[in-house]
Amino acid sequence: MFRDKRVIVVMPAYNAAATLRRTHEAVLSQEDIVDEVIVVDDAGSDDTAAIAATLPKTVAVRHRLNLGYGGNQKTCYHLALERGADIVIMVHPDFQYTPMLIPAMASLIANGVYECVLGSRILGGKALAGGMPLWKYVANRVLTWTENLLLGAALSEYHTGYRAFSRELLERVPFDRNSNDFVFDNQILAQIHWLGYTIAEVTCPTKYFQEASSINFTRSCIYGFGCLATGVHFRLAKWGLVDDRFFRPVVPEGRDVTASSTKDDKRQVQVEVETMRP
Repeated sequence: MFRDKRVIVVMPAYNAAATLRRTHEAVLSQEDIVDEVIVVDDAGSDDTAAIAATLPKTVAVRHRLNLGYGGNQKTCYHLALERGADIVIMVHPDFQYTPMLIPAMASLIANGVYECVLGSRILGGKALAGGMPLWKYVANRVLTWTENLLLGAALSEYHTGYRAFSRELLERVPFDRNSNDFVFDNQILAQIHWLGYTIAEVTCPTKYFQEASSINFTRSCIYGFGCLATGVHFRLAKWGLVDDRFFRPVVPEGRDVTASSTKDDKRQVQVEVETMRP
């Protein structure tokens, strides 16, 4: 517990066997802040789930079908809420983002300062020095500038995978309506901004190396167009020119009655998971 808040770290994993144990050790080394870790293996082909099942303070789950990065996050967040999380922090298990920021991110939420905190690779000005490819850096800056314009926000980036959320926020934001693909990351931030929450950022050094996960150029282009589409949808909805149901909060009971309308949401078919045990 941290300031009487239950902190759960979620790790959406796919073929992360080479780096999972190292990331997990770093997560649990953070001043006894983390109460539990949830690892969701998205039907990968390596030993990720088996390794996760041996780790302390960890709930290991494996999808029987691959749902995609966004679909994996949906499972992560639902499980964390079901297990009583007050603060949920997403850490990628590829060790690209340092878990050393967990205390700072948890503190901002536990003290009631913010409901959402991002670990930004851009704020410190060291993204390129950390190994971010130049083309990704340029795309990041162009997309971020455009999205800030469309959303009326001022974030340094929208594309980090290091995020912390309060329980209150995750229970209100309609993330089940989002894509199961990588653009999920962008959509949830647009929804949070729509609901009027301030999104905080902390400087986060990152490392790019062979084992670190990274989407290729083609998938990056698809993601980029998805981000632009989200921003345009947001702006048109604000102007009242298109339906705004995608951004509306979840009903008070916590059940998203409009989620079934999401075309690519494989969760319309019951998601089967396996809880792994050592």
